[in-house]
Amino acid sequence: MNQKTLIGLAIAALVAIGAAIALNHSSRPQSGQAETSAYLVPELRDHVNDIAKVVVTGAEGKVAATLERGPNGWTLTEKGGYPADTGKLRAFLLKLADARRVEQKTSNKDKYALLGVEDVTAKDAKGVQVELDGLAKPVVLVVGNSDPRGGTYVRVVGQPESWLVSGSLNVDRNGSDWLRKDLADIAATRIESVAITHADGGKVSIAKNAEGDPNYVLAGVPKGREAGSEFAINGLASTLAGLRFDDVVAAKDAAPPEQVLKARYATFDGVVIDVTAWEKDGKHHAQFAASLDAAQADKGIAAAQAKAKADYDAATATADAAKKDGKTDEAVPPVKPASVEDPAKDRQTRLAALNKEVADLEARFSGWTYVLPAYKYANINKSMSDLLKPVEDKKAAAAAKMPAKPAKAAAAH
Repeated sequence: MNQKTLIGLAIAALVAIGAAIALNHSSRPQSGQAETSAYLVPELRDHVNDIAKVVVTGAEGKVAATLERGPNGWTLTEKGGYPADTGKLRAFLLKLADARRVEQKTSNKDKYALLGVEDVTAKDAKGVQVELDGLAKPVVLVVGNSDPRGGTYVRVVGQPESWLVSGSLNVDRNGSDWLRKDLADIAATRIESVAITHADGGKVSIAKNAEGDPNYVLAGVPKGREAGSEFAINGLASTLAGLRFDDVVAAKDAAPPEQVLKARYATFDGVVIDVTAWEKDGKHHAQFAASLDAAQADKGIAAAQAKAKADYDAATATADAAKKDGKTDEAVPPVKPASVEDPAKDRQTRLAALNKEVADLEARFSGWTYVLPAYKYANINKSMSDLLKPVEDKKAAAAAKMPAKPAKAAAAH
């Protein structure tokens, strides 16, 4: 091999190496913008907290939910400005911010419907349009079908391309699903009494004599009848525990009729919840009011402080006895509770907490009519007959007590 050939081969090798380096360099991201270009909505990545309004629109261009951020947080316009579920909204926005373009799909608008990304003005549109306000420019997307393999089909309104993007971007198209539905959560163990008055004047009343009693006592049991199962009677006190609603309407637009059901729930520590309930158009409506029974609050605080002191005294005595017996591991004196350290200050703290609880509940209740789940309404609507043992059929009982007749002898063959 002569020198000229060697030089040629060396030049060719250098050219190949240079081309490989250039190709490798060109495949790398050239800037932060290139790195983020795969995101469906890159401008949302660091600006989720800038979003001030979200509009969800379904088929035929009907707006399902207008969520707006105001001085008191997020509210739902279609529900009279009732508070929205901010946790749910934020979770959706974060998913949207993380969504990446996985694969480009059809740009043919005649095929959009196959992916559910057609214009939502169509009568049978399958997708949901989501509009975000608060960024440098509004963002409008049509969120379509989910892909069985994972991901969601999406189209940016105004752009022909549709995309398969990462993540599940399911959008609730029912306005009430965007509401904050937690209404109250008062444990049954706090309830001292429940009093129900039906529209026809029928009454149901249960109560405990002491907070530690295992069961409620049903009052006014008719002569000759007996209270029914403890489970059913005790269940009346659980109505306010984990109470959520299905829907909400401004009270001025859903006033109670003349014939209503009323219920009062009173706690051992003085919180009182009054309920006015009724049925209409197959739905179970209710209005709530919260107040504080000052005398009962004082009684409840005194009882709680007395129990705390008794528990402290007992623990102190146990520690002292252990110390005398040389049991060092058990001789650690208990921490003195606030109710023992400074009873007056502790009373103020407890009373302030009760007043705040009532104020928070009343702020939530005032001005609204709620649509309750059927099972919660049924618990408010219990009658006396629902809580009594069934009337025994005397004839059937007498027949059951009679001895069985002997079987007839078999006929001889």
